[in-house]
Amino acid sequence: MKCAAVARFAEGLFPFSMPVQGKTPQISEAPSKAWREEINVLHEFLADHRTDLIDRCKSKVAQRPSPAAIGEEPEHGVPLFLDQLIKTLRMEQTMEPMQSRKISGPAGGGTPALSEIGVSAAQHGRELLERGFTVDQVVHDYGDLCQAIMEVAFEHTAPIQVDEFQTLNRCLDNAIADAVTEFAYQRDLASADNRVHTFNERLGFLAHELRNLLSTATLVLATIKAGNVGLGGATSAVLDNSLIAMRHLIDRSLADVRATAGLNARHQLISVARLVADIKTATLLEAQERGCELTVSYVDPTLAVDADRDMLLAAVGNLLQNAFKFTKPRTRVALNTYAAADRIRIDIEDCCGGLPPGGAERLFLPFRQFAADKSGLGLGLAICRRSVEANNGVLSVRNLPDVGCVFTIDLPRHSLSIERALGASGANRVVGR
Repeated sequence: MKCAAVARFAEGLFPFSMPVQGKTPQISEAPSKAWREEINVLHEFLADHRTDLIDRCKSKVAQRPSPAAIGEEPEHGVPLFLDQLIKTLRMEQTMEPMQSRKISGPAGGGTPALSEIGVSAAQHGRELLERGFTVDQVVHDYGDLCQAIMEVAFEHTAPIQVDEFQTLNRCLDNAIADAVTEFAYQRDLASADNRVHTFNERLGFLAHELRNLLSTATLVLATIKAGNVGLGGATSAVLDNSLIAMRHLIDRSLADVRATAGLNARHQLISVARLVADIKTATLLEAQERGCELTVSYVDPTLAVDADRDMLLAAVGNLLQNAFKFTKPRTRVALNTYAAADRIRIDIEDCCGGLPPGGAERLFLPFRQFAADKSGLGLGLAICRRSVEANNGVLSVRNLPDVGCVFTIDLPRHSLSIERALGASGANRVVGR
């Protein structure tokens, strides 16, 4: 953690090897009285060259590739440390030299002790973490000052006493240790916060999906209890599908907990026509409950996508439920599916009145809600985007000012064989209006 000159001194080697104008600076073991009368002690030398030392440190920081040099000196950086070093050296020239430990701390590490350098170095480590620096750059920040002191002393042929050099070494050691310790602590704390945030988001995902499926099942059950439909029709099949989807969601969530990873898409070639037909059956009741009309376009029975059916079904269902929630009363929500070159696009268009300026991308942020209806967790669109991207797709939104907006799921296009396309044609008759 020390600069090269300190390391060489610690090994008992001469720290300066090149003469300057016939003179060689040296570390004096026993300075004479004449030297004390001619040459300032180290704290005076550092005070006289303070500006030059700080400028050299800034230059060294600017030469490092990453991150880019900062515009202003951190509040607890090199200038403050240099002042504390000067204060320590000055105190050691008094009748109570051990009082310097209150400024710079004891030598040798061990049990941490409160000192001015320790407090400010810890704050400096936190500042550098916030500015995106790495731990090795925290060390270099103090090493730069050590190198700058050696350079200036060399240029001015200034001898340094052994005890002063040891003090410099001690101050650097303590500052680096405290800065690195705080840097690591704050970094680990931020990492823990991120893990908590990720956990909360996953928990929100589970709660959000379960609530949507339970809501659908509740609507179907109410319709069956009212005697409007029988137990063997398409409506009751929606109840079965909702319960099955809840089981799959819980199974997947448990697997996610065990693997401590995100949801893995289970890809298979699926009929888009059949997918849309199932979505229409599952969401038609909610559209009626919300007082809006759901229109679904004709789907070519040969179109297919290679995707996780449950994830894609949940994504489109979430977008439709979102559209039902925010579209104006007695208007319509449209579900249009079509091919465009090598892509398949699923559009969900509503009549919400349009988005506020700059609101398109913010819609996909977790726990964000912008409308008056604050029911839910604000997770639906974030979940949709993640699910679509897990299936190699793209989810985007297009604003229709004063009218509404169109959410588009864009997926790679695949085709079904003739036999499978004919099998999906029954679903297509259900989808077309």
